[in-house]
Amino acid sequence: MDNYFVLVVDDEKEIRDVIEIYLKNEGVTVLKAKDGIEALEIINDHQIHLIIMDIMMPRLDGIAATHQIREKKKMM
Repeated sequence: MDNYFVLVVDDEKEIRDVIEIYLKNEGVTVLKAKDGIEALEIINDHQIHLIIMDIMMPRLDGIAATHQIREKKKMM
């Protein structure tokens, strides 16, 4: 799975790290963010194929981040 990017978004580092271990074992490239704001920044810089996102996070929660991602993709 060359150049297959998965974005893991969670405010708990341990959860991000555990998910990363499993995904890397499947050969995917894992990018991690601790909140919705970081996730949006990463999405601007990378072609993301899958997002695993927590709902309850500080600064920008998963629901609000998902709405912003959808709006951005509609405009593309």
